[in-house]
Amino acid sequence: MVTGGSGFLGRRVVAKLEEHGARDIFVPRKAQYNLVDGAAARRALEDARPDVILHLAAVVGGIGANMENPGLFFYENLMMGVQLMEEARLAGVEKFVAVGTICAYPKHTPLPFNEDSIWDGYPEETNAPYGLAKKMLLVQAQAYRQQYGFNALFPVPVNLYGPHDNFDPKSSHVIPALIKKLVDARESNAPSVPVWGDGTASREFLYVDDAAEGLVLMTERYDSSEPVNLGSGQEIMIKDLAYLIAELTGYQGRIELDPSKPNGQPRRCLDVSRAEREFGFRAKTDFRTGLRETIAWYEQHRRELLATGRGAASVT
Repeated sequence: MVTGGSGFLGRRVVAKLEEHGARDIFVPRKAQYNLVDGAAARRALEDARPDVILHLAAVVGGIGANMENPGLFFYENLMMGVQLMEEARLAGVEKFVAVGTICAYPKHTPLPFNEDSIWDGYPEETNAPYGLAKKMLLVQAQAYRQQYGFNALFPVPVNLYGPHDNFDPKSSHVIPALIKKLVDARESNAPSVPVWGDGTASREFLYVDDAAEGLVLMTERYDSSEPVNLGSGQEIMIKDLAYLIAELTGYQGRIELDPSKPNGQPRRCLDVSRAEREFGFRAKTDFRTGLRETIAWYEQHRRELLATGRGAASVT
């Protein structure tokens, strides 16, 4: 069973599982199984009877969405994960992969982020409710392994990007948000594009197909509740990211940083050695190549929507 299996990452995970020989993959849809409801989680397990669960379903967004919805992000992410893992234990599921988040790390973590540092401080304030809700699944995984012998894993993926990402400016993460802003500005000949923060914050990004491969390898080859980072091991400052996307989209106007807006976590860069050591995962996609493919998908999608008369504002 792959929760969130029809989403941005989930579709890639389902495809990778099929490539690796998985059979009878069940993807619960929210309309039939709202996993925030414990009874719905129980019913999903009764209907699917899975041997393995990859729990990808989450309520997510960028800095703005996290700041506007801290209670919602905390409650729904916590309830989905905690109840599903408990129902999986009761149902005798063989392995449960509780996908975590880079937002679980403390705000000021020494670089590169090592898994042993995950409890060394409070997460960055703008996304702490989301990060803490996901981190409780690490506590649950380790507690359940200790008391029940339940085989639960906790991968910690960094920021993802790629084709089919969420480009809605109200909820998107930084790469799709910048791509949409810069392509739209290029097409409208806008003289400048605003970018949140002072540009000095750094992020690490992982191409979505690489993330799916890492999750499937971890599911196949790893049997510990010690957290494992999934990333590329490379960081880039937000201002440099904005200029790079401007170059790749052909936008020639000004990038205007807005220091009045929050930066979010000051820096992000992962130590990815555990994933390579434990189950042979290393990111393969060059960052510029991945950005080009993401931009190409967005522009094609934009053209298709414009051709239907729905307009550029509809391109999310």
